[in-house]
Amino acid sequence: MKVLVVGNGGREHALAWKLGQSSKVDKVFVAPGNAGTAKDAENVDIASTDIPGLIQFAKDQAIDLTVIGPEAPLVLGLADAMEAAGLKVFGPSRAAAELEGSKVFCKNLLHTANIPTANYQTFRSGDDAARYIKDRFSEPNEPVNVVVKADGLAAGKGVIVCDTRSDALEAIDRIASRREFGEAGNELIIEEKLVGQEASVLAITDGETIVTLPAAQDHKPAHDGDTGPNTGGMGAHCPTPIVDDELMTKIESDVLVPIVHALKRARRPFKGVLYAGLMLTPAGPKVLEFNVRFGDPECQPLLMRLKTDLFDVLEAAADSRLAEMDPLEWDERPSICVVMASEGYPGDYEKGREITGLENADALEDVKVFHAGTVLANNQVVTNGGRVLGITAMGNTISQAKLQAYTAVKEIRWRGAWCRKDISDKALAEN
Repeated sequence: MKVLVVGNGGREHALAWKLGQSSKVDKVFVAPGNAGTAKDAENVDIASTDIPGLIQFAKDQAIDLTVIGPEAPLVLGLADAMEAAGLKVFGPSRAAAELEGSKVFCKNLLHTANIPTANYQTFRSGDDAARYIKDRFSEPNEPVNVVVKADGLAAGKGVIVCDTRSDALEAIDRIASRREFGEAGNELIIEEKLVGQEASVLAITDGETIVTLPAAQDHKPAHDGDTGPNTGGMGAHCPTPIVDDELMTKIESDVLVPIVHALKRARRPFKGVLYAGLMLTPAGPKVLEFNVRFGDPECQPLLMRLKTDLFDVLEAAADSRLAEMDPLEWDERPSICVVMASEGYPGDYEKGREITGLENADALEDVKVFHAGTVLANNQVVTNGGRVLGITAMGNTISQAKLQAYTAVKEIRWRGAWCRKDISDKALAEN
């Protein structure tokens, strides 16, 4: 079998690596890939949003399954175009991908389906949103405890948590007036700030059967102790002790099953990965957002632990045969992923800085270095993004997995490299 993975991040490196381990897979291509996928698969110089180019390549190479990693090509309709061309694809349709492509659509669907989420208001203009804040809060430093969100795709950065009236007005200005997130700011949401611990629950579905994966915990804020601006994710651990079997059953019944049914009723049947970003509040789990693909960096520790053949699972979902699958098998050991980032991220950063020590890190036991923002230049691996590497390790305990991951981190160097030092500490605190 030949497989094409679409994308160039850490998630796509993890997918290509795991798919390449399948006894059924002879060849894995990644379009466009990165320096890591060039080692574990074969890169193809086609952008993830070049729909005609990807379809032509898949036809020319007789690709048996295309796995779409990022959200942008899904929202553009790559899965629909692939299916229309007679190609087998894993990933939701454009209509179903609007669950992530539009936060307004998502919130309205959650409300219609009676799925627990934060109270919210939607706005088509910054002036209306600012008026809403000013009408409710009079003093600049008055506490507000709201979250301001850009409606569209913003690479995980279009969510701004606000503590004061001034923070909220500044966030509205950034999204709606200064257009920091471009077209994503055409509409915006103001919602109540939920309090609790966050958890990520991913499920693979063919629209009828739902296969829930072990819960993970992402670390979105840039700095230790969950401080600083939101990022695309600075690390994750899996499993997370804050989601036990009882809570997982509740999440399945109150969140996952209702959203699959709601999409089906809306004539947007979902086939692919549903990612529920949840806040575990004193009143129970509430949905912060839905994504329509594997999380990055949650995908990396998840796939490190997966023992079942990933190709079998994704092909069964694409063929609507998930009900025939045996339960997934997992390594019982926990896994954590530590993201190493470029100086300046999530703001501006330089590219092209040479990375050293990758071989030493990869040689450590139970460690895999997944590349995200890297590229090969003159046979050297150099930085090519904000989140550069996802150092992923397993251990008999969370603390052992953490030690192994950070031991690998210390082997890797480039000018301006940095990471959070507390990935998985929440899990250690729970145990």
